[in-house]
Amino acid sequence: MSVNELYTPALLDHVSNPDYNHELEGATHSHQGVNPSCGDELELHLKIKDGVIEDASWTGIGCAISKGSADMMSDLIVGETVENARHLADLFHRLVLGEKLSDEEREELDEATSLESISKMPARVKCAELAWRTLEEMLNV
Repeated sequence: MSVNELYTPALLDHVSNPDYNHELEGATHSHQGVNPSCGDELELHLKIKDGVIEDASWTGIGCAISKGSADMMSDLIVGETVENARHLADLFHRLVLGEKLSDEEREELDEATSLESISKMPARVKCAELAWRTLEEMLNV
């Protein structure tokens, strides 16, 4: 696996120019996630009203993969229902674990599919999943 397969232009753009890496004023939900295998830490903040995620943000420290994945996820879930955010998280987990997704499912994940190659590096899967697992933990409380 080449570095270019892992560090895709989409990932690098989200790391270099994150749209959601900030404190979220008026957040209704916040949850911390930790990747114990590498020490990455992320706090996810959501503003949810009437079952819809109106805004999202994240703060924390970690590798490019965990940060880029968090930003991609935030971009995907803003404007979505809580139920659809759960669905997207499920699709993402399946993707990075190497399951084959349908074209429709891949389309739902948009540029997050650029992290598909992570499935070939099991040690990095937890990095890519950190924000998504944090989202699920938050929404399942």
